[in-house]
Amino acid sequence: MTPVNSDTLPIIQAKALSTIPTIGHAFFTRQGGVSTGIYSSLNCGFGSGDKEENVSENRRRTSDKLGVTPPSLVSVYQVHGTNIVTVEEPWDRHAAPKADGMVTRQAGLALGILTADCTPVLFADQEAGVIGACHAGWRGALDGIVEATIGAMEVLGAARSRVVAAIGPCIAQKSYQVGLEFRDQFMVRDTQFSDYFIDDDATHLRFDLGGFVALMLGRAGITEIENVNIDNCSESETLFSYRRTTLAGEKDYGRGLSAITLKSVN
Repeated sequence: MTPVNSDTLPIIQAKALSTIPTIGHAFFTRQGGVSTGIYSSLNCGFGSGDKEENVSENRRRTSDKLGVTPPSLVSVYQVHGTNIVTVEEPWDRHAAPKADGMVTRQAGLALGILTADCTPVLFADQEAGVIGACHAGWRGALDGIVEATIGAMEVLGAARSRVVAAIGPCIAQKSYQVGLEFRDQFMVRDTQFSDYFIDDDATHLRFDLGGFVALMLGRAGITEIENVNIDNCSESETLFSYRRTTLAGEKDYGRGLSAITLKSVN
């Protein structure tokens, strides 16, 4: 996997968002930061066991890359739910609300999602000047985090027919082994969801999380969807992965940042 940019803070970008002049966005890699050891090096998660000063510096670097001040890069306390926050001004990180999605129409703010296997999804309606971001793990995706984010954007004036959505790096099907009972939680909702599972062995399956998120976006009425199709679990040098570090016996893991911002108009 080769990031789009190869400078000291490499990023991955979606073409669908890169063509919108009023939008800035990035799926950051784990490279270009100051953290060490298992957090090496661009760990942006204060919820990890990393040194606070390292995470702060890493987030400062990502803020600079996005063209916003460090306090204007906001993130939430993610809980694998479907709650969405409308952001009007930055908050102190210690007061971050429990949610898994954010929307705003305020220029100069960056909405940041932290992931290490789950799916970051970035949204933009250029005409309305509304952006959104959500954290879609399997549970949140199944319970409606995508629909909830789009609905919150509509409250701010967006139209789902105009919304562009980009799916960032997440655990790929080849790396996502699950038990048979895992699929049952999907099948009770819709038997079509079986299309996102393939047999692995007698007692295990492989789940396509990114594909499932794309399905939910399409069902929500989004027609312009881009999936960067990068498996963070297998990209040990460039992306963080909870599953990979767990299988390796590590006690903790770094968190990667994905963010989107409305550029300020001077």
